[in-house]
Amino acid sequence: MELRFHNTLSGRKEVFKPLDPDRITVYACGPTVYNLVHIGNGRPAVVFDVLFRLLRSIYPEVAYARNVTDVDDKINAAALAQGKSIATLADRFTEEYQQDIRALGALEPTVEPRATQHIPEIVEMIGELIDKNYAYLADGHVLFDVSSDPSYGTLAKRSLADMLDGARVEIAPYKRDPKDFVLWKPSTGELPGWESPWGYGRPGWHIECSAMVRKHLGRTIDIHGGGSDLTFPHHENEAAQSRSANDNAEYVRYWLHNGMLTLGDEKMSKSTGNIVTIRELLGRHPGETLRYALLSGQYRSPLAWSEDLLKQATASLDRLYGALREVPGNETSSSYRDTPVDDFPASVTAALCDDLNTPQALAALHAIAGDIHKTEDVEQAQVLRSQLLAGGWLLGLLDRTVEAHFQQSADIDSEQIDTLIEERISARQNKDYARADEIREELTALGVELEDTADGTRWKLRGDNDSD
Repeated sequence: MELRFHNTLSGRKEVFKPLDPDRITVYACGPTVYNLVHIGNGRPAVVFDVLFRLLRSIYPEVAYARNVTDVDDKINAAALAQGKSIATLADRFTEEYQQDIRALGALEPTVEPRATQHIPEIVEMIGELIDKNYAYLADGHVLFDVSSDPSYGTLAKRSLADMLDGARVEIAPYKRDPKDFVLWKPSTGELPGWESPWGYGRPGWHIECSAMVRKHLGRTIDIHGGGSDLTFPHHENEAAQSRSANDNAEYVRYWLHNGMLTLGDEKMSKSTGNIVTIRELLGRHPGETLRYALLSGQYRSPLAWSEDLLKQATASLDRLYGALREVPGNETSSSYRDTPVDDFPASVTAALCDDLNTPQALAALHAIAGDIHKTEDVEQAQVLRSQLLAGGWLLGLLDRTVEAHFQQSADIDSEQIDTLIEERISARQNKDYARADEIREELTALGVELEDTADGTRWKLRGDNDSD
């Protein structure tokens, strides 16, 4: 089966040819943990989770690392402002991030390395760069000499002015070149720090990922993912120092970058305050709805986040679960976790193998759901139900029972609903239709819709969960 991914380095879609077909290596940049993450941070976690699921179904082993940056000046500033220890703050928001991402249906990565757990590896790599004359000491700092890497700039494909404008690049008098970036910086007593050959200090942002990639995945990896806002300076600098330290011109074979989420007319960003957190959204919507919304756009394109997008996602999931409800069965998509790729619906895998085309994959799921509604063959309906669930697993959807989906709400008491339905059934059997109608009205006021079928009365919450 041929996979094709858009490689940021080449600027075109390429056939995926792994370094070792027996072990695929994938690294995705995770969050800097100083606050609750916003839904824009959830997009790469969901996108590369779909990639992980797809690769797992094709190859015997996939080593997937998703890091956590837990030493950073933003964390230091937040801890100081809140009067908390830096480690306490980082630990808390690492756990909060993991909780939010699990709610979005993301599988656990093979490894989730934290920068502070890799200081020896970071120090070792910096030492190698100094010894090979790729880095220099200046004013207590160790800096990477950008001019020493002839390939610098090939990933971002931007001019120097563009590279320096608005990026996390510190212009300092001790730099030989404005593009030179920090590998190690001095720390004072109130800041996190470790002893090193260059004094008490802490690592720069970019070197952290290089050291963690090398330790857990190797000196050359198959795929590196992250948001498009990381292309420069983070990934450009990471690639430069890794090529140099590893004596290897090929650090990453395929660079994959997801587009940004927008809220209103602007990119979603903590620095501007133009955000909505995953936690806030989870208070109003199931995580599966958020995941569907994130997958509704092609991953490389910007995605406008809005309540309308969430309403569309809710309605779409209702249609998929509605098709599942037409065929007897209680299993969920999680039953298909270890399914080989050839047993997944071809229409879904074909879409995902074409640069993770999740909108097309979702359309394929809806086509299967439509076939369920059309068929009158009981056995064929069962086959289609299995196909729908299998395709759902690849996308990380349909992992709840039909009843759980249609009866979801933090404000609804399921036992109360069931009691009212039983009372309504009794009223109808006793020909007390006035009481039966009253109960239906009570349930409607709660946002509950009833459906009387040959198999009994079923209920669900209205699509907008609004009882107005």
